[in-house]
Amino acid sequence: MTQPIPLPPRASEPDPIRAVLAIVACFAVLVFWRLGTPSKIMFDEVHYLPAARHLIALSSRLNPEHPLLGKELIALGMMTWGDNPFGWRFFNALYGVIGLYAAIRAFWWASLSARGTVLFALFMATNFIWFVLARIAILDMAMAASLALAFWQWALAARRGARVHLVLAGLFMGLSMGGKWTGVPLMVFPGLWYAWARWQASAGVAGLRRGLAWLIGCQGGPVPGVCLAEAAVWLGIWPVLVYFATFIPAMFYQVNPLSPWHLVEWQQTMLKLQDSVVKPHRYMSHWYQWMFNARPIWFFYEKWDGAQRGVLMIGNPYSMWAGLPALLWCAADGVQALLRRGLALPGRWWPTGRDRLSALSGMAALLYVGALFFWAINGKPVQFYYHYQLAAVFLDAALALVLAQLWRRGLRWPTWASVALTLVGFVYFFPILAALPLPGVKSFRLFTWLPVWKS
Repeated sequence: MTQPIPLPPRASEPDPIRAVLAIVACFAVLVFWRLGTPSKIMFDEVHYLPAARHLIALSSRLNPEHPLLGKELIALGMMTWGDNPFGWRFFNALYGVIGLYAAIRAFWWASLSARGTVLFALFMATNFIWFVLARIAILDMAMAASLALAFWQWALAARRGARVHLVLAGLFMGLSMGGKWTGVPLMVFPGLWYAWARWQASAGVAGLRRGLAWLIGCQGGPVPGVCLAEAAVWLGIWPVLVYFATFIPAMFYQVNPLSPWHLVEWQQTMLKLQDSVVKPHRYMSHWYQWMFNARPIWFFYEKWDGAQRGVLMIGNPYSMWAGLPALLWCAADGVQALLRRGLALPGRWWPTGRDRLSALSGMAALLYVGALFFWAINGKPVQFYYHYQLAAVFLDAALALVLAQLWRRGLRWPTWASVALTLVGFVYFFPILAALPLPGVKSFRLFTWLPVWKS
């Protein structure tokens, strides 16, 4: 007989929803303020705007090496607001705001820490990367915001034990793949968590019968009534079907329409096309440079719209650097939690208090590594700093978790100092995050503090 998994504890702290909504609202105002500035095409918009126009006309494939969802969002913005800078960027901006909210809610349901949640909201909203990518018409926000929505639903499935959240998690996983493949390595974690939790639930069954109970047993958690075999459908097969559905417009191109019978074959073609990009780029970098905030990118820097303007893709210096020792703390804390509780995941023991934050700290460190691992082993030679987007979110989570634990121990000045420094950094760099008018052509010197930032 399988062992029932105890339900997760109720929150001992009030849900900080009002503070969260205030932070997200401020972020939304800043993202949409002067969204059409600069009015000139920035960075990789040069690739994706023509591809979106081809989608609208259903004429022919353009930029075929990437999935379609991000280009579909750009096309939808053009169809809604016109083929202009605001239209290009509108749905990316909207999705960036939604993704921020989803990531914060995922953190809350995983941690049940009000203070940690508010800190995470502040750090993520001001980490520069999420903000800048929400204001440019490229594909990364379609991927990242969808993944944030998936993790929110995953956390709700673990917390509430409802099938609908597994279904929604799979839906948004598929949409994330439809934006870009970058988040795929992180999508294995919900399935692994479910498999391990079901294995723990079947601990009372001996021999081969345990394998059967593990696969089709429905008693206990993580989601009562949902066996591992069904969960594999919602977290494995369903996302792939959703992903394939994002290619439907390509089946109606006037020239070389995509056959639904060649969808799998087309994925191989896309992979070959991506690996074929080998020409060096001025701003190309490597994953270990991203960790130290060492290789930013000027998405835009010239005189336009009546003034000198710039958009710099860089991380908030404070949170990106302070997050690294916090990440080491989280990794050590997570290991200690495993040693204290044994090799079980929250699906079985649902830790409380310090153990809950320690377990989540270990998960944040693991997900950070998972987000970077893709790029460390990826053979694609041309990579850029904005590929750090997902890893930076888990870095922000690690910093928030450490500060929340220090606060509980009575050490509060690190929290106040961190909030002040990250906000000061965001305000100082805001002119070259939002393309505000700059004093002159040499204004970049005000923001490129390190020699490696000037090259």
